[in-house]
Amino acid sequence: MPFQIIRNDITRMKTAAIVNAANEGLQAGGGVCGAIFSAAGAQDLTKACDKIGRCPTGQAVITPGFALPAQYVIHAVGPIWRDGHHTEEKLLYSCYQASLHLALEHQLESIAFPLISSGIYGYPKEQALQVATRAIRDFLELHEMDVYLVVFDKSAFALSSKLVSSVQSYIDDHYTSYYNAAERTRRVQVLQDMPCQEYSVSSYWNDLDLQLDESFSQALLRMIHERGLKDSDVYKKANVDRKHFSKIRGDIHYKPKKTTALAFAIALELNLSQTNALLEKAGFVLTHSSKLDIIVEYFILHKNYNIMAINEVLFAFDQSLLGV
Repeated sequence: MPFQIIRNDITRMKTAAIVNAANEGLQAGGGVCGAIFSAAGAQDLTKACDKIGRCPTGQAVITPGFALPAQYVIHAVGPIWRDGHHTEEKLLYSCYQASLHLALEHQLESIAFPLISSGIYGYPKEQALQVATRAIRDFLELHEMDVYLVVFDKSAFALSSKLVSSVQSYIDDHYTSYYNAAERTRRVQVLQDMPCQEYSVSSYWNDLDLQLDESFSQALLRMIHERGLKDSDVYKKANVDRKHFSKIRGDIHYKPKKTTALAFAIALELNLSQTNALLEKAGFVLTHSSKLDIIVEYFILHKNYNIMAINEVLFAFDQSLLGV
């Protein structure tokens, strides 16, 4: 999966590189920075940083990882939050991009970030998350790399309170402990009070025009072709890497995980009935006995097909992320 949000200690990440939320002097500090220096071996990492000297805000430099599981440490200097009107957003975006391109320069296949500037530098966590995911998304649209956003605990991860409240309300209204036959028959019908298009069971197959003998991979590849899309456009929007997509293309009997099938439905911007039709090719269906399904349904109904935004909400609700 090219982009994942995970709860972990960044010093334990076994990626090719981890990113240190550094200061301009590249000296050991508190928080993430202090933890990385300590785990790498403070003397060795300090010596390597001293050879470099300084790094301006918005830029990044690279050193060995020494005692860390990661081979390298990329030191990215994020901005100190003042009021949001002193190029903070531009500088924060820049330090993510600089780190990613430095990893690309060194032919690294994976990198793990903390939420830069959101600690003692005071950048509001919700805004810091938005900048981080935008910078990572923009990079992954053009390049292949496994990117992790590492959150030590939930207090370091903040979503829009309005969005979380809306999703929680939708879950409360729709989550059931079982999925009865009557609900299953009506599973693709949108509630009357939602400002969204309704789909009846009669249109369930007609919308997607899936052939009954098609496999999941055949149906997926056909839809990509019919929409005039490039494979890379779709698998990147689905948070799936090129190698895995090649496996799908080369195996007519490929059986995806549900989260992978849902990821492709999001990438293709399918409506609810189309999503269920594609899922059934893989032996799945959206149900109201699954919080993950309800959250994905919420985004489909609101025509929000940003898989990063969906995965952020899934992470906040302790659900599996979409992709491989």
